[in-house]
Amino acid sequence: MARRSAPLLRRLVSASSPPAPQPLPGLARRTVTYMPRPGDGAPRAVTLIPGDGIGPLVTGAVRQVMEAMHAPVYFEAYDVHGDMPTVPPAVIDSIRRNKVCIKGGLATPVGGGVSSLNMQLRKELDLYASLVHCSNLPGLPTRHQGVDIVVIRENTEGEYSGLEHEVVPGVVESLKVITKFCSERIAKYAFEYAYLNNRKKVTAVHKANIMKLADGLFLESCREVASKYPGIQYNEMIVDNCSMQLVSKPEQFDVMVTPNLYGNLVANTAAGIVGGTGIMPGGNVGQDYAVFEQGASAGNVGNENIVEQKKANPVALLLSSAMMLRHLQFPSFADRLETAVKRVVAEGTYRTKDLGGSSTTQEVTDAVIASLD
Repeated sequence: MARRSAPLLRRLVSASSPPAPQPLPGLARRTVTYMPRPGDGAPRAVTLIPGDGIGPLVTGAVRQVMEAMHAPVYFEAYDVHGDMPTVPPAVIDSIRRNKVCIKGGLATPVGGGVSSLNMQLRKELDLYASLVHCSNLPGLPTRHQGVDIVVIRENTEGEYSGLEHEVVPGVVESLKVITKFCSERIAKYAFEYAYLNNRKKVTAVHKANIMKLADGLFLESCREVASKYPGIQYNEMIVDNCSMQLVSKPEQFDVMVTPNLYGNLVANTAAGIVGGTGIMPGGNVGQDYAVFEQGASAGNVGNENIVEQKKANPVALLLSSAMMLRHLQFPSFADRLETAVKRVVAEGTYRTKDLGGSSTTQEVTDAVIASLD
């Protein structure tokens, strides 16, 4: 009896339920708008460093797209190459004046030769945080789906301190420097980023089982900062295990905070998992200045064949320039650019060789411009 009457009861209840509320006409697509401060629409100067290899191709793509969008930025371009002994003072002055820079890759000689100009920029401007966003792009098939990782790397010390010397012939000593000050501020930046971007977890990557003092100090700093963010899950992972977990279960990671060298390795590995370095945006930021570039360092200069054929992938730097536009508080332009780039990748008609296509840099750029809303 009870079983037979249950369907009837459900029909009676559903019939008596009030209809679901419908959105008011004209309000279905409306969103909360960005309210600028007076003067926020004034064009902003941005220092531009085309760099080496594919750099002029991909920065050229950025300039074309910005012009097509009528974005409120203009560029001060400087000719800088990785084989220069130092970054020209005029370039440093320009970045200090403009506060923002976008750059192509600068080739760093392997072994002997001049020091890295990338490192010179980071130290001179105290760009202590490197951020690389590694996530799946719609329509681009990869082995793993559901990946959305942000790698935040300490950018000024660690193995990149540049303190090396030959003790005796055949014996070289290279110092890894970890300080409480730098470890605390990169941990604060990682947790602040997670908090402001509604991220749920921060993972500290380390090798404190071997480097007990150096990486131990880094972990101690991360734990202290984590205690101030009870709403964000915190865990730690040894870098060896982290490497294995990245290629087997990358979807478990959210925000990762690392010392200098580990972050470089982790970011490039994560980029490879979701489609390669040609699509990963990133930047370097400090208290006063920001420099945006291709997120993962592998392949940011390219090779001679790609340069000669003009088939460099501009996606990474275009997405980095969208990050730059948000940094400059031009969110609608950033959204338009990011949407257009993702639409071109998803449609699949125009892709460079690294994404399985044969398009040139210019063809991809033209497709992005045509896709702008």
